[in-house]
This record gives sequence, structure tokens and C-alpha cells, in this order.
Amino acid sequence: MGRVYNFSAGPAVLPEEVLKEAQEELMDYRGCGMSVMEMSHRSKMFDQIIKEAEADIRDVMGIPDNYKVLFLQGGATLVFSMIPMNLSMHKNKVADYIVTGNWGKKAFQEAGRFITANKIASSEDKTFTYIPDLSDLPVTDNADYVYICQNETVYGTTIRTLPNTKGKPLVADVSSMFLSEPMDVSKYGVIYGGVQKNVGPAGLAIAIVREDLIPQEDLADVPVYLQFKTHADANSLYNTPNCWDIYMCGKVFKWLKNMGGLEEMQRRNIEKAKILYDYIDQSDMFTGTVRKEDRSVMNVPFVTTAGDKDLEAKFVAESQAAGMENLKGHRSVGGMRASIYNAMPKAGVEKLVDFMAEFEKKYK
Repeated sequence: MGRVYNFSAGPAVLPEEVLKEAQEELMDYRGCGMSVMEMSHRSKMFDQIIKEAEADIRDVMGIPDNYKVLFLQGGATLVFSMIPMNLSMHKNKVADYIVTGNWGKKAFQEAGRFITANKIASSEDKTFTYIPDLSDLPVTDNADYVYICQNETVYGTTIRTLPNTKGKPLVADVSSMFLSEPMDVSKYGVIYGGVQKNVGPAGLAIAIVREDLIPQEDLADVPVYLQFKTHADANSLYNTPNCWDIYMCGKVFKWLKNMGGLEEMQRRNIEKAKILYDYIDQSDMFTGTVRKEDRSVMNVPFVTTAGDKDLEAKFVAESQAAGMENLKGHRSVGGMRASIYNAMPKAGVEKLVDFMAEFEKKYK
């Protein structure tokens, strides 16, 4: 069977060039006689892999020198806890959260287990189908940080204009838009994301943390492993990291550089998204679920205009038979969702749109 077009929200499609390189090196990495999955994380060979990966992500993102890059296990979900533990529990124990979707809501709820988490803006009143005005928020005077999930994978919204945090550090979960467009890292206190959506295989999170936000004292109430300082001091090698994932992400960083960097990826991603949104907007059968100005370039949810669940199930089944996988919408939204990350080729989006047109003719 040939490769399908995989529209999964994560674990998601990876660049074929990267997969082929990994396949070639699987049994014997650069003549060392073993796989990366077998080598010691303390070896000179892996030391080169992790250092190259960090250098390349710094280069491709333009990360300033006063930020640490941490390769962490546990995915973004574990970082939900690490953020309040490291940025707030030893300070005012107060933080403000902007909740614009499923993942922002989960992070907000998790923070509330450790500190006072204030929800200062939300779009839950309209089922997270828009981004609220973030220009003049009621930021709490003693808040230790302001938190956003910048791209909501489930609901398909993106915060395009960063909130006015009134001087508080901005923390952003960027999992499903990571490395899809240029970002000014200096505008954030912490940027982090699980890599399985747009950067690598599942099992790793990358956190980019401004050094002054990393507590230098031992946090007595925080497990050693969950302290940013532990990983910053050990260069992400405090214990055995996810060596294979770091290796794969490193290959994706090099692929991005070879493709022309984040400016070129943004151009390609906007082009792909426009093809799909343009079709949805003129369709009589399909309707987008998000306010146009807030639509994600990465995750495109849509439903049948009539809300026909049987027809939507038929669409998912027939698209799968046509070689397109994982178009079923998230269980909390329903309908369909196409995640069109960096590695999704334009041809995949064009095939999806062609299929949608034929489907519409067939069942109108």
C-alpha cells in the first residue's frame, strides 16, 4: 500500500525526506554500528545529536541567547503543571489565563490545582468559535504570568494579535503551530509545545524559557524532575531523554532550514489553507465552524451545512477509502477536521478539495 494523506491532528504527518533519512540510519547511525534508539544518551555521538538539534532550532526560530531550550518528556500536558509550579508557586501564586479552546481550558484547570488561576477572557460562550478582544484585559495586579494557547487544535482558532499582558510575562502553548511561521520569541516569557503535531514523533515537548523566569533556588514543593532549573542545568540530560524523538526533531529542523526557513513555511501553509477555506466558503454542503478572522492555518474544522451526522460519517468513510486518513472531527466538536501541518503537501489539500467537490455533487 502506498502512503496516504494523513490529516491527523497528532501524531501527525512527517516530512517524507526525514522519514527516509531515519530509515537509512535506523540500523547503523553514521557508522557507529548501532541505532540512535540503542546508543547511550551520555555518548559523544548523542551529545552531537542533541547539541546540533538545539543549535538548529535556535537558528530557525531566532531564539535570543537569554532563553533556554529544554527538551522535556511528558508532552505539553505535563508542562501544564510545570508552568505554575515554576513561574508562580514560589511567588504570588496567582496567574491569569485566556481560555479559547480545549487545551487552554485544560491548562487553566490544571493550574488551579496549585495556584489561584483567573480566567480573564474566554470564548466558551460561543463554543470556542472565535478569539475575544485581548487588547485591554483585566490583568490581575499580582499575576505572575498571563497564559494563552495560541492555536487551538480542536476548535481551529488562532490568536493572531498577542494579548496586552500589561507587563506580565506571556506564556504560550504553541503545540499545533510550532515552527509553522516566524515568531518573535522575545515577546514571550515561555513558548512551549508538544512536538507530535508539527515537529516530530509523539513523546517530547520543547520549552523555550527566558532565563530570568527559571527559579534558581530549589523549589521544596516541586519534584526535582518538574523544575525547569533541573533540565536547564543539565542541558536536557538530567536523566535519559527521549533520544529518538530529539534525533527526529533535529532532522525536521534541518529540513525546515533546507526548505527556506519559517518565512517560506508560512507562505506555503497560507497557500494550502486558502485552497481549503476558499472551497468551504463557496460550498453549499460544507461550512466552516470558526469566525473567518480567527481561523487557524493549521487545523481546519468543518461540518455539513445541514448538520447531517450520517452524511458526515459517510464523508469520513469515503475519504478514507480514497486514501485520506483522520478527517473525523474531534469528539467534542464533531464533523470533520483537516490538520494541514508543514509536512502536508499542497497536493494533499488539492486532493481533499477535489474529493469534497465530487462528494458534494454526489450527495447534493
